Amino acid sequence: MSIEKLIKVKADLHLHTTASDGKLTPEELVRKAAAASLDMIAITDHDTVEAIAPALREIGTHPGLRLIPGVEVSTDVPHGEVHVLGYFLDHNDRELVSNLAKLKSSRVVRAERMVEKLAGLGLKVDWGRVREIAGEGSIGRPHIAEALYEKGLVTSIREAFDKYISRDGPAYVERDKMTPEEAVELLVRSRGLPVLAHPGYLPDLESLLIRLQRVGLVGLEAYYDGYDRRLMGQLASLASKYNLVATGGSDFHGFQGDEETQLGGVPIPPECIHKLLVIARQSSLVGS
Repeated sequence: MSIEKLIKVKADLHLHTTASDGKLTPEELVRKAAAASLDMIAITDHDTVEAIAPALREIGTHPGLRLIPGVEVSTDVPHGEVHVLGYFLDHNDRELVSNLAKLKSSRVVRAERMVEKLAGLGLKVDWGRVREIAGEGSIGRPHIAEALYEKGLVTSIREAFDKYISRDGPAYVERDKMTPEEAVELLVRSRGLPVLAHPGYLPDLESLLIRLQRVGLVGLEAYYDGYDRRLMGQLASLASKYNLVATGGSDFHGFQGDEETQLGGVPIPPECIHKLLVIARQSSLVGS
């Protein structure tokens, strides 16, 4: 695709479905993206690729929309966590699926312990209801937040995070995670392109980029939900400094109201999409 054709391309490269902690099924998300006149999307559920196959089937009925198979892998660093996106990966790769299944299982144990800690704070939510909200998807904190909101224990999903289940919250629980380097290496072995997710406020970012680039990192997410123009410019410059692709996305989960940026709500410069596609083609991940 030429840069001229990309000028009008509307893309969103960071989306979640009910396979993890999103509110829309893969099919519903594809239909919503088509209705929003998007040209390209990436489904990047947390620690699972289970949405990719049904999304690919649905996208066959929307010839103007292109789907990039992706994932968002949770990783651990001292005093925090780092998420790594993978694009154009082989969603049937056995090693990838096996490792993601282990991470998904750890989410269940973590969620149970968080519900227990909330009860100790006088905020009792039913574990069965949390499972119902998650459905067949990978259980995440948004499901617990929704259960809190349903019972009237918080006034919004955001309040649930801010007061109780954020990383510094009194009900937060750690879970099994791999290191950022391990995630990048896993994605490379799965024939994917690893990109550092929402890096805006990560400490010692340049050092992390250097470490991850050594093992296969190709980009960083410079255009992201809530980032102001100055921060996006700084991240884009950092990407250029290290010859990385500057990608972007809304991190859309399908929550109701104004609690998140809507699908396609974060503009991505066409040259960034072009560069990502060029790298994918050079890696024989997509056709011309």
